[in-house]
Amino acid sequence: MVETWRLLDTGLASAARNVALDRVLLEALDADEITSTLRFVRFAPSALLACRESALQAVDLSECASAKVAIQRRISGGATWLVDERHLGWQLYLHRRDIGNTGMRDIAKRVGHAVATALAAFGIDARYRAPDEIEVDGRTLCWMAHAAEGRAVMLQGLILTTVDLELATRIVRLPAVAASEAALTAARRRIAGLTEVLGRAADLHRVRRNITEAIESEFDVEFREGDLGLTENGRYARAFAEIDTADWVGLVGKPASDVRLVEAVRTVRGGVLRASARYEPATRAIRQVWFEGETGLSPPRALLDLEALLRDMPMERLARAVASFFNSGAVKARNTEPADFVAVVELAADQPLTA
Repeated sequence: MVETWRLLDTGLASAARNVALDRVLLEALDADEITSTLRFVRFAPSALLACRESALQAVDLSECASAKVAIQRRISGGATWLVDERHLGWQLYLHRRDIGNTGMRDIAKRVGHAVATALAAFGIDARYRAPDEIEVDGRTLCWMAHAAEGRAVMLQGLILTTVDLELATRIVRLPAVAASEAALTAARRRIAGLTEVLGRAADLHRVRRNITEAIESEFDVEFREGDLGLTENGRYARAFAEIDTADWVGLVGKPASDVRLVEAVRTVRGGVLRASARYEPATRAIRQVWFEGETGLSPPRALLDLEALLRDMPMERLARAVASFFNSGAVKARNTEPADFVAVVELAADQPLTA
């Protein structure tokens, strides 16, 4: 007999309500009060911090206030997400008995491939890119993240539909430290909305159906539509009371200067190679890096794949990671060598830093 899991669509809600429900469903699943569940959500305009991020480091607070964008903290890791009512969020809550002893990386891979398959059904080349993205031609189409509570895990994602990159470059602290127009141009090369990729408005009802069917196929289950139960509603008031507060949003309060925007240029055979990064000196970690210049990499998407690989990369692992990337055989370089990418990032980390 095929196992039945629950399907929820909780619609458009504030970020605080959606995050509270994430906690509620994880706790209820860990307590064996509910079955594994797939939930679709939409958000009022918000900047969603990752669980360990500081708002001061991740976003411009004054721009958020001016644009009436709420700031909220997720219970999952990853990067800051800028969301609004046009985007479609999905959350898959899984009990450990349904997935065995599978590690989080392997679970994310399974779910990521399933969601990528659902999007590829629209006739686009959507692919899962480890550890936390679905991309089209190297451009990010969906962010992913995860959280765990005892015997329950949550994989979640945000499918970008129509993306306001101008607002994003004002609000989110991106690696580009040049003029705003340059940052906007750089963001356009790296982020894609489903509407743009399709060349028409995205049918979100079909997106939901495709994702539901793809996850059913991946886990050999059937989904049955349901509602929040009494146990979840009982837990919700407590969770919302904690999460809809300044204390929760400010749970991590590290200053902006602890994660700095840095930049450097290196001369290479084809001209120059520029690296712009978000760098954390205390841990010597590259939080995010963007490369620009005549790199001569092929396929063209290779540069974006390299940037994704280096996200949250400790400096001591940089050279090994870059060498492994180029030694994979999937990438060819005409104007640059692996050492050029390592050197320009190391140079940027040692430059006078911009807070």
